[in-house]
Amino acid sequence: MNPFIILGIALIVGVVGGKIMNKLKVPAVAGYIIGGLLLGVSGLNIITGDSINQMSFLSDFALCIIAFNIGSELELSVIKQLGKSIFIIAFCEAFGAFLMVTIASFVITRDVAVSLILGSVSAATAPAATVMVLREQNAKGPLTSTLLGVVAVDDAICLVIYAMAAAVAKVFANNEMLSINKVLLLPISEIIFSLIVGAIIGLLLTVLIQYAKRDNELLPFIIGSLLLLDGLATAFSLSPLLSAMSMGIIVANTSPQKIKAFTILENFAPPIVAAFFILAGARLNFSYIPQIGILGVAYFLFRILGKVTGASLGATISKAPQVVKKYIGLGLLSQVGVAVGLAITVNREFPNSDIGTIVVTILLATTIVTEIVGPISTKFAISKSGEGNS
Repeated sequence: MNPFIILGIALIVGVVGGKIMNKLKVPAVAGYIIGGLLLGVSGLNIITGDSINQMSFLSDFALCIIAFNIGSELELSVIKQLGKSIFIIAFCEAFGAFLMVTIASFVITRDVAVSLILGSVSAATAPAATVMVLREQNAKGPLTSTLLGVVAVDDAICLVIYAMAAAVAKVFANNEMLSINKVLLLPISEIIFSLIVGAIIGLLLTVLIQYAKRDNELLPFIIGSLLLLDGLATAFSLSPLLSAMSMGIIVANTSPQKIKAFTILENFAPPIVAAFFILAGARLNFSYIPQIGILGVAYFLFRILGKVTGASLGATISKAPQVVKKYIGLGLLSQVGVAVGLAITVNREFPNSDIGTIVVTILLATTIVTEIVGPISTKFAISKSGEGNS
């Protein structure tokens, strides 16, 4: 079967799955992953390993779109309004999950590289599921405002944690000698140069947006800039995710037509992003699940523990209201988007090891669960806080 037939079938099945999930009050992304699972290597095998590799460029492009949209949330004016407590809580909950999962994974595997990668990926939170519940509940209040702020900056923090952890993990995975250069200087330089490249292309895109007279010119400029950025980042061994996020930040803070630009991309992106999650689901191989059973359970439980305790600690340090201290962590359990994206990135960055397979299997298996548990726990937190108005 050629890639166009496979992709067409995948999109139709995935979107139908998403509709079914919506009927069950579960985010559509869980349906996309389940649709991919049905068509993939553990299901009908319509989406084979070879076809996934053939369409890997689509996943790379979708990741850039996701990261670009994360950057769009980081407007300086909005960040100033959010206040320091948002950043303290976001850092503590992200680092809490990273620390808990890394330690638990190392106790089980005794593998530093696997532990660091799993820990860094666990830091991510899915903003879409949380925002969906808050809107459904018509929630208003300090907990709601804090949750919205934390999920807006959480993934940006996660990308930086991953960039550092991945660089250190490569040293251990390749059995290289530890040095300050490899463990500290190289990761920091990769982050800095990734952000610089993204900022430069972001400034270029801001100029192009001004130059565009019609909407049908604006979209090609945005798509072209994202493709250029992805290519440059890959060619120079930088992080496409960090670069795309940096590009989004620049556009969000410098372009007078930023709302129009992001809206046009938002209208274009759904089939690309849906295809990304469907192809991700197709990678899940059930035969690996028994091998990583204990590790998968530990990842799931310690990620929740790290998120909840870290968020509560951050709220205490920043002297947030009592309702925030008690319930903020329960709104941060969903994981998808950047977490799944990073799992796919691991496959590319660690080609000669089992790390990619382990991370993808754990992430996809637990994501289906957290996309059900996450919205339920968020709804519970809003209900207990008294901020729901549905």
